[in-house]
Amino acid sequence: MFKKLMVLCLVLMLVLPLFAGCGEKEEGPIKIGLEAPMTGDYAYEGQGFEKAVSLLVEQTNEAGGLLGRQIELVVEDDAGDPTQAALVAQRLVDAGVVAVIGAYNSTATEPASEIYNEAGLLHITPSSTATGLTQKGFERFFRVCFLDDRQGLFAAKFANDVLGVENFGILHDNSTYAQGLAEHTRRYAEEMGMNVAFYDAINPDDQDFTPILTNIGNVDLDAVYFTGYHAQGGLLLKQTDELGLAITWMMGNASNNPELIQIAGLDNAVGTYVTTEPLPKDLEYPEAQKFVSDFEAEYGEPPASVWWQMAAEAFNVIRYAIEQTESTDSEVLADFLHNEAKDINGLTGPILGWDEKGDRLGTIHVAYIIDDSGDFILYPQQPD
Repeated sequence: MFKKLMVLCLVLMLVLPLFAGCGEKEEGPIKIGLEAPMTGDYAYEGQGFEKAVSLLVEQTNEAGGLLGRQIELVVEDDAGDPTQAALVAQRLVDAGVVAVIGAYNSTATEPASEIYNEAGLLHITPSSTATGLTQKGFERFFRVCFLDDRQGLFAAKFANDVLGVENFGILHDNSTYAQGLAEHTRRYAEEMGMNVAFYDAINPDDQDFTPILTNIGNVDLDAVYFTGYHAQGGLLLKQTDELGLAITWMMGNASNNPELIQIAGLDNAVGTYVTTEPLPKDLEYPEAQKFVSDFEAEYGEPPASVWWQMAAEAFNVIRYAIEQTESTDSEVLADFLHNEAKDINGLTGPILGWDEKGDRLGTIHVAYIIDDSGDFILYPQQPD
């Protein structure tokens, strides 16, 4: 009998610490991943992502955290590169995050989403707008931004209804996002009766766009819509001036970035039209205005990019889902967002809910023009 008691005590000594360890793990921080380009061409956006989300994480923790636990933000740099994005996604899965915000660009989000889906993680992108991303049937993939097909429709209507364009040029960079936006815009432009007289692509790794700009200059175009990113957009504006060409440029929401003006030079950027989601300064919702005020108080300047606010929105949605479900299980959170979450007072405007693919319901796009001071100003006329 004594030997049996000794064996039982030994077993308990070995097993009880394991249970204690499990309890400690459950009471540890709730880890949320942020995949963003902290380096490379899109570092301006990625670093803004981190500032915006960190602000909300800090506010949440000061208010007691979620479910009585603190939030830990785990940041990984994918440099906007698809290969790095896949590696980053696996690192975040291995880190034990309960949900992921990111990536910035659709080319990086696409491979990462495969890994998050396989791991069964809730995944919300703030800014990857390529329509095809939500057509893969990933039940835990969502976005708080709006789709390229809707922006393509808006851009075509702006060109047609507001600018009176008849001969239209469209230029992309072969990326997932830019090519998709270009194709949608071309389709809608042709449906509206515009003549898409020029349609081509650049190599985003090039620095000299003289040949394609020369080709554009040889076509009688009323406007050219560039659907790529701000780094290349800035070079296109700069080199247009260097060649002495008179081109009316429209650009998509990936060029909605102050660095576009720095690269182009102010004089070359003035008069450029940009189609995009509204900038933070133009979001007239109480929740949006509070976020802008809090951001400025924390960092000494307001958020300059709508994508920073969209990243904060992604965290806001994750936080809301955890609070409402009292769970950190991705299946529970995704089911809630699909079936119950609606009419949320978001940081980027009302969130009506999400469709079965994870796309945010409702769409808000506006047109800006860059003025003499280098500011993005809402254009006085907007399409219906």
